[in-house]
Amino acid sequence: MKKAVALGITMALWGSSLLPVSAMDEIWHTSEIAPGMSGTAYTVVDNSGEIRDFAVDIVGTVDNGKGSTPMIMAKASGPVVEQAGGILQGMSGSPVYVDGKLVGAVAMGLKDMTPYTFFITPIDEMLPLWSMPDTKNKTHIQTFDLKKYAADKEKEKQEAAEKEKKDEGKSADDTKAGADKTAEETAEEQREEAKEAVEESERVHREEAFEDIIAAAIANAPQSVDIASQSGLHVQTPTFVPKGRLFAAGFDSASLKYLGNTLGLTDGTQLSALGGAETAGTRFDAWLEPGSPVGVAIVCGDFTVGATGTVTATDGDRILAFGHPFLHKGNVNYFMTDASIVGTIAGQSNGMKIANVGNIIGRVSQDRETGIAGTIGEFPSVVPMKIHVKDESLGREQSYAVRIAYDEDYLPQLAAGLAYAALSKTSDTLGESTATLGFKVRTNAVPSGTFERKNMFYNTTDVGQVAVSELMQAVGTVCADATKEADIIDVQVDATIQGGRQTATLVSAVPEKTTVRPGETVNIKTTIQPYRKDKETLTIPYTVPKAQRDGLLNLDVRGGGMIPVSPLLLLQQSTGIALQSEDEKSQTTEAKLKSLGDAGRNNEIIIAPGAAAQPLTEKEQQRVLRETKEAAERAAAEEREHPKKIEFLKDDKKALPEGQAKLETNYIIDNVIHTALHVDHKAK
Repeated sequence: MKKAVALGITMALWGSSLLPVSAMDEIWHTSEIAPGMSGTAYTVVDNSGEIRDFAVDIVGTVDNGKGSTPMIMAKASGPVVEQAGGILQGMSGSPVYVDGKLVGAVAMGLKDMTPYTFFITPIDEMLPLWSMPDTKNKTHIQTFDLKKYAADKEKEKQEAAEKEKKDEGKSADDTKAGADKTAEETAEEQREEAKEAVEESERVHREEAFEDIIAAAIANAPQSVDIASQSGLHVQTPTFVPKGRLFAAGFDSASLKYLGNTLGLTDGTQLSALGGAETAGTRFDAWLEPGSPVGVAIVCGDFTVGATGTVTATDGDRILAFGHPFLHKGNVNYFMTDASIVGTIAGQSNGMKIANVGNIIGRVSQDRETGIAGTIGEFPSVVPMKIHVKDESLGREQSYAVRIAYDEDYLPQLAAGLAYAALSKTSDTLGESTATLGFKVRTNAVPSGTFERKNMFYNTTDVGQVAVSELMQAVGTVCADATKEADIIDVQVDATIQGGRQTATLVSAVPEKTTVRPGETVNIKTTIQPYRKDKETLTIPYTVPKAQRDGLLNLDVRGGGMIPVSPLLLLQQSTGIALQSEDEKSQTTEAKLKSLGDAGRNNEIIIAPGAAAQPLTEKEQQRVLRETKEAAERAAAEEREHPKKIEFLKDDKKALPEGQAKLETNYIIDNVIHTALHVDHKAK
């Protein structure tokens, strides 16, 4: 398989070497631009893919003040722009030329003003993007240099062929006959084999590097880490309207809204469903020219999040586009894609050019005030994500696959947003539903190489938003490692949705005996009341800690999601301020993930020592024990008269903390009750 992948990439790249290479055009400097100049802009406005032109008249240069980017004001005219209804969103980046020299990129319009007047970002303000620092895409699992990979494999292939020829005594004529194919046949093979090469090459590369990554992580374990705050997106000032739009394809209305809220998209930077994605493959033979449509995406696959615009300038395999930011994130690691235009919709200052994001063709490395910059044929590090959802009520299940560009600022929100989208699309409604969601994150942040978590959730309005919260927390913890970059190999999510309420309330917890020795195991019969179902009795073995002192042992019997109250938690609840204990601040990423993995699940019953509000007197202790004993006698009498189904705890190979017992149920346990034991090391 590896040989086949290498061959496919080699052939695809060999074919791409025949593509034309475009050099950078001559440019006008902003200081040379004068009112009254006339020029031409170039863009694609329909599904023909033809680059068409329209007339541009320069009005003048606008100075936005010290430290700001100057803009060139212009007016558009001609059949193309009149047919489109003005300068539309999606035309951003369209190059403007005067006397054959490049002036800059169509960038913005004024809100609620005529769509024929617009602003140009000067090309001399965009050119520095090519020389900006690029430190992204440097993870241990970065997408490798495909050209070098292909060249190395081609060399290995030639050496193997020579050895085979020598060993088997093949004649030169036989070798020539085997390679004697028409250029047309070779091109067809390139296309077919390149289609399968990308995903397999990524998988092979990741698998080969994975064990080395884990070993390195263990050897260089961080000493401490604090979770960094996740900043919101830059919001474009509403005075100017960028002629581009961020859109999401594959999402329904609920998941589109959730994704926008999660990413922090507010007024001025809105997600739109007007746009789409074609089947996202990877092209090695891509070529763009000024005026060509181009896309940038942070997610590709069954769901897509990105934007389309127009190429402003090219220099070999480097491109400049948009003339304004995509998300204004600076040095980035996003997908560059080709794009196809569907058509245009006119509107007063908010018309748009509808386009589909297509195949991945390169990497966008800069996302700044004056536009985006990237390289064709260089590909970003990615996190593959697979999501499987089953709706038991509808008898429906669906699987989804995406590739997320490796950007730690957005990865936690995108992972949660994509999981939510899969839940929402598969299920008819997420209200008044119960969800069981499990996920695996392969990462070198933990010695085993995989972090796993599974939990059960219920919510009356939208269980999906609750169900994906722990996934966001886990991925966010990995991405926020302050000591090193902890790589994520991939993410897998498996979820089941049930209509209705699958909850239960703890009714009683009665130990079979009330006086026990340290280290002794006693069965605690626990009765639960499932929502609108018959009561069930579960027997949970509980082992008293060996170092437990003689006297009263108070026990909390609670649902796994019921967190024991601490002074810090009470302070958080009263002030509304998220606080971290000193222990939490000093925890490593590995320790934080372990804490999340070990945390009680909502559908578990946990028995653990509970702290009394204040020490009990001897008389009060005797009263508690007497009441516990009486409860045990009543439960025994009731069982004799009305036998109940009793389920016993299955063997759990996972070690539990001393003094704790745990039982997984089919219900979300929604309360806490208490019981007690009298510990006496002399007891029989």
